[in-house]
Amino acid sequence: MRHLPLAFFRPPLWGLRPSRGLPRSRPLSTQSEPHGFPISRKNREAKQKRLREKQAALEAGIAGKSKSPAESNKTWSPKEVVLYEIPTKPGEKKDVSGCLPPAYSPQYVEAAWYQWWVQEGFFKPEYQAQLPQATGETFSMCIPPPNVTGSLHIGHALTVAIQDALVRWHRMRGDQVLWVPGSDHAGIATQAVVEKQLWKERGVRRHELSREDFLREVWQWKEAKGGEICEQLRALGASLDWDRECFTMDAGSSTAVTEAFVRLYEAGLLYRNRQLVNWSCALRSAISDIEVESRPLPGRTELRLPGCPTPVSFGLLVSVAFPVDGEPDAEVVVGTTRPETLPGDVAVAVHPDDSRYTHLRGRQLRHPLTGQLLPLITDSAVQPHVGTGAVKVTPAHSPADAEMGARHGLSPRNVIAEDGTMTSLCGDWLQGLHRFVAREKIMSALRERGLFRGLQNHPMVLPICSRSGDVVEYLLKSQWSVRCREMGQRAAEAVESGALELSPSFHQKNWQHWFSHIGDWCVSRQLWWGHRIPAYLVVEEHAEGDGEDCWVVGRSEAEAREVAAELTGRPGAELVLERDPDVLDTWFSSALFPFSALGWPRETPDLACFYPLSLLETGSDLLLFWVGRMVMLGTQLTGQLPFSKVLLHPMVRDRQGRKMSKSLGNVLDPRDIIRGAGLQVLQEKLRGGNLDPAELAIAADAQKKDFPHGIPECGTDALRFTLCSHGVLGGDLHLSVSEVQSCRHFCNKIWNALRFILSVLGERFEPLPPAEELSPSSPMDTWILSRLALAARECERGFLARELSLVTHALHHFWRHDLCDVYLEHWRQPELERRFSQVQEAVRALRALRAMYQLTKARPRVLLQSSEPGEQDLFEAFLEPLGTLSHCGAVGLLPPGAAAPSGWAQSPLSDTVQVYMELQGLVEPQTLLSLLATRRHKLQKQLDGLVARTPPEGEAETQTQQKLYSLQSELSKLDGAASHLRQLMDESPAPGGSER
Repeated sequence: MRHLPLAFFRPPLWGLRPSRGLPRSRPLSTQSEPHGFPISRKNREAKQKRLREKQAALEAGIAGKSKSPAESNKTWSPKEVVLYEIPTKPGEKKDVSGCLPPAYSPQYVEAAWYQWWVQEGFFKPEYQAQLPQATGETFSMCIPPPNVTGSLHIGHALTVAIQDALVRWHRMRGDQVLWVPGSDHAGIATQAVVEKQLWKERGVRRHELSREDFLREVWQWKEAKGGEICEQLRALGASLDWDRECFTMDAGSSTAVTEAFVRLYEAGLLYRNRQLVNWSCALRSAISDIEVESRPLPGRTELRLPGCPTPVSFGLLVSVAFPVDGEPDAEVVVGTTRPETLPGDVAVAVHPDDSRYTHLRGRQLRHPLTGQLLPLITDSAVQPHVGTGAVKVTPAHSPADAEMGARHGLSPRNVIAEDGTMTSLCGDWLQGLHRFVAREKIMSALRERGLFRGLQNHPMVLPICSRSGDVVEYLLKSQWSVRCREMGQRAAEAVESGALELSPSFHQKNWQHWFSHIGDWCVSRQLWWGHRIPAYLVVEEHAEGDGEDCWVVGRSEAEAREVAAELTGRPGAELVLERDPDVLDTWFSSALFPFSALGWPRETPDLACFYPLSLLETGSDLLLFWVGRMVMLGTQLTGQLPFSKVLLHPMVRDRQGRKMSKSLGNVLDPRDIIRGAGLQVLQEKLRGGNLDPAELAIAADAQKKDFPHGIPECGTDALRFTLCSHGVLGGDLHLSVSEVQSCRHFCNKIWNALRFILSVLGERFEPLPPAEELSPSSPMDTWILSRLALAARECERGFLARELSLVTHALHHFWRHDLCDVYLEHWRQPELERRFSQVQEAVRALRALRAMYQLTKARPRVLLQSSEPGEQDLFEAFLEPLGTLSHCGAVGLLPPGAAAPSGWAQSPLSDTVQVYMELQGLVEPQTLLSLLATRRHKLQKQLDGLVARTPPEGEAETQTQQKLYSLQSELSKLDGAASHLRQLMDESPAPGGSER
């Protein structure tokens, strides 16, 4: 017969050789302008508007379809939970020698494996390099470091599912794989969490502690609470090399951050100057462009803001009159959405071609609040057809006004303080007031002075701090910034030349646009938690020639002192240095993550082969912002790209296409899908969040409609298979729990097929060595091997294209339709299965008796007895394998109605079948009774504890009842065995008597 070669598979497939006698089958982006990646305001606002209109249309359309099928209409019943209860120490291999549960149970399947994988070092590149199928090629990937304050969301689950599939495939091919885990210190978020905790538990504010004491509190919180997301990654089965786990505040990262700062400064790419920054008054810190949310407002909108006692109205245009000096009846009317910044106005501007103001050129205007003279200037940036065509100029609080002020030599007036109150420049009547309280006071003053000219609805885009929910202010601050234009040009060229591949390719357009318009990057943050800037102010010294403060940079204070001595010409010991109290933007250290994780700037020859890495994340503005920073810093500091490929997967939305949001009640926690969660648990999670009462009521109601019975337990495998089955390179992913549940049914299909195949092959089956070729013995065998080869090719194609939906489709089709529906249905003999299942029950019962009576080496004789003649015939055909499988001696049949043999243990299989096992002379009753008593005491203690305890949150009632039943059943068996042993002692012959 012609052999079918399978050598082209990687790795080689293991052949199946059916047991002898087996019956044969018959034939058959958004950014703000000042820094980062700028997009024009008009484009950004239009994009935001389109997104919000789409979202509103989705929500309105869904709400209006009363007959649309909801998640809740698909009722589900809880599946039986089978637990893996064989005592297994962490790191020991799972014991799978026993009989498999009759149905797929995720908790049983997933238990114990992960710890063993880690213990054996399977996730380490050093292990893979020693394998015989090693290719010598490398594949490396770093996980986008999640915030240490965070918890797993469905986007993380998608990222992990795809990354883990890719790294496991590369390991299977024989590549040396490194997948680096890590977490980000999340400066703003972590500091906010710890500050809230300190206030809640001890009534202490951050500034009441020293910086050192506060940082000690943060580190304690990190050690206690910061590992949650890593544990969740383990629960998802992520095969990360945990020995190389990194944290962006650990020693290695700190070294990399300091080195990068110093090198950039020495290269002239870092500088300090006074500039406008995005400022969060609630956080009292500058924030990144990516942390500014542009919120479109259709008109008048009331918002509640941190620190403000009453709601504040936005989306209103206030018209204010600026009297013309020397002409009592002449005025210039200016429209503004920010009347609180009026004290900071230094001019009024009109377009040079606007004929309405030609006669006023060169004139001066009176400030409506102070009466001070302001110039009327002309500037081509003014839009004459918007409003009155005249604008107030506030260089200290507007990026556009700052540029205009610089063109006309206007000095800025800073009238809003870091905490959001009005400064002393506003006068005693406003100083110290919250800026939005001052707004109302200014409006009243304008009315009193007769200079208020009206109020009207005005659509606008409001900058909101995504971290605090406060309105972003633009404040003038002395900050450190990175020059990005030259580095950005190299990043754009890397994609254009193909050295860096972005997939899907449509992201390249955004990439090139951003880097062709890139501005400088402000990296100073006014926080305590983070990498403190390695820059020092030389006290009472000024930079030569300009009177500016004298700053020096160094890897340590000693190095900075040497630089200062050389710069000033004074002995270093005489100089007083003060370190910058600010910390670096969190994005600075996270941009260095792929380098610091592999040891840069230290010497790491063992890891050098793993550059460049691959990266996978959500295809969002946030991701491209991060990748852009990594590419810029990486190419500048190391001369090489951190990545060769960047795969951007879609955003996960709910089944109706809505963005997942707590306020909509549609957020899916992967842990709830994996373990299952009742409606009460889901509702408690909502109440434990930070929604206001109105949002909470809407979200709770929506959640009840979507999940009236909660979420069923689906397991990790089903969730990951579902996520991977969606097209990674397509549009947004719409996920429903019912879809995950369908994949759990597929897992059950695999489970049942496996149990059937193993039962047919028998316990003595051994797979062929991988080097041997298969010799199909029938057309059906040839056909299934051909279909397997096709499925393997399709999987290979999907992995190479990084389109895992091709892989899941190939696997699903082969397993369900080719193997189960066709090949095994020619194999199956239901009657034989039914008969053999009774033999298996007898094997289980006999093994249990051997374990109960501690018969480890003895081979006791066995008798079976049935009151049904047909069953006697059934067992007679399987007497020999029954004895072999149960590790017993000779197996015989006891005629129906015959008396039970004396001194033999008994166990019922059914109402009609009993099994008996010989004990006389094989056990020591007294010793065994003592062991059974100890065992009974232990089980009784467990039972009492289970009855008395309060079930943990989220534990299903059926799960608790199953544990109770299991313990009670075991106790009943122990009592029966003890009774039998005492009977055996009574029947034993007296000392000196005859023995059998």
